[in-house]
Amino acid sequence: MTNPNDVQQMIGRTAVDSDGTKIGKIGQVYLDDQTGQPVWATVTTGMFGSKQSFAPLYGSKQAGEELQLGVSKELVKGAPRVEDDGHLEDSENDALYQHYAGHLGTEQVPQSGKKSGREDLAGKPGVQGKDTSGPTTDDAMTRSEEQLHVGTEKLETGKVRLRKYIATENVTQTVPVSREEVRLEREPITDANRGEAMSGGDITEEEHEVTLHAERPVVSKESVPVERVRLGTETVTEDHEVNETLRKEQIDEPDVTGKAKR
Repeated sequence: MTNPNDVQQMIGRTAVDSDGTKIGKIGQVYLDDQTGQPVWATVTTGMFGSKQSFAPLYGSKQAGEELQLGVSKELVKGAPRVEDDGHLEDSENDALYQHYAGHLGTEQVPQSGKKSGREDLAGKPGVQGKDTSGPTTDDAMTRSEEQLHVGTEKLETGKVRLRKYIATENVTQTVPVSREEVRLEREPITDANRGEAMSGGDITEEEHEVTLHAERPVVSKESVPVERVRLGTETVTEDHEVNETLRKEQIDEPDVTGKAKR
């Protein structure tokens, strides 16, 4: 199914024929009134692109930046002169189909020369009225409209990897340490210690030694587990607004005089 973006991408492209010969630039694209699919395109031909010729889009295909048509350049240049006024009348449409008939496959070009290949049943038993815009069906007209169906699909949006690495930090702690210091103690001579005081010589040289001790900080480290970390997922729901254009058919109601009214 062709969408409006596809039609817009055709406009301005260079059209080449079935042999790859350049024809000209595509000007406008004409859609089928019933299906909305692109049927004809105007292509600039003639000297300095002064002429607009209608070419069929049946059998065309994208060829890089070019659009390759299913007919020859000479056939496009010899197409009937049709005014590029935005809509093709039935007579203009028939003339173009007759010009290109036989140059495209029978499945691509309706044999009746109309936009639809359905059989016209006007006048046959059980058929009432006549559809002036196309093949006759019955006495009723079907009105259709597009409906919007919105759903969701789950897509992969990314991956998250859990990784651990080593970081360092400085830790400062205060630890009390002790040390020994020399203190001079004087003891007066009494009857209780006189014997010890007089045990040596009268006048002598003597030396006493005392060993001092001090504490110092000792640091050691050990690795201990502190926690376990894992990756988990949770579903978060949010509203997302969808904006789309829908088409629907409207039917004009005729008044009693036979003139159409809306």
